[in-house]
Amino acid sequence: MKESGGIHMKVALVYTSTTPELIELVEREVGKLLPQNTEIMSYQDPSILAEVRDAGYVTAYPAARLVGMYMKAVNDGADAILNLCSSVGEVADAAQGIAKYIGVPIVRVDEEMCREAVRKGNKIAVMATLPTTLEPTKNTILRVAREMNKHVELIDCLVDGAFGLDQEQFKNLMTEYAGKVAEKADVILFAQGSMAYCEEIIHGKYEKLVVSSPRFGALALKDALVAKGLM
Repeated sequence: MKESGGIHMKVALVYTSTTPELIELVEREVGKLLPQNTEIMSYQDPSILAEVRDAGYVTAYPAARLVGMYMKAVNDGADAILNLCSSVGEVADAAQGIAKYIGVPIVRVDEEMCREAVRKGNKIAVMATLPTTLEPTKNTILRVAREMNKHVELIDCLVDGAFGLDQEQFKNLMTEYAGKVAEKADVILFAQGSMAYCEEIIHGKYEKLVVSSPRFGALALKDALVAKGLM
């Protein structure tokens, strides 16, 4: 969209989790990389993640509501869409055909993070608080590893007891669980964006590369806008 001051962009952030930590992290990372006059539109439906968690996988109805949020963003003039939930990342994959057809990229927050983990390590520990996030993230890592013609070994790290904790309690729990896999892994990967504020403390304690999705998702969003000639 053209304005007198140049190009005014609209980007859509699509959430299925509305934790304040995640929203703050994502908006900060996106804000660092995009022009100040970029309009950031936020779409939220936490019932999607709740239904996925209850069912154990993405069923038709939450998938349809997620696609509906994508289409609402398109109707609202979005130049690109950032999908912010790894549990439903495969819905974003399934929507790529229509995204290309209408010229509005749908970017996964976690895909470039997974690529970085595969580039940097052979043994990747995947940390998640939900099985419904762990499995799709592992699938994405294995897919990008195939695309990069590289073999990787995945180490599960399902963090129990994470719900209802404050930030400090959550950091302590994450640090404890990271200690169980740090010696076995080259890279520790956080499957949920809301974990990102634990990255520095775990890296510092165990001296392992730790990757989380908000910064990689923001970079991928920027790259999609550059590819459209908007930046």
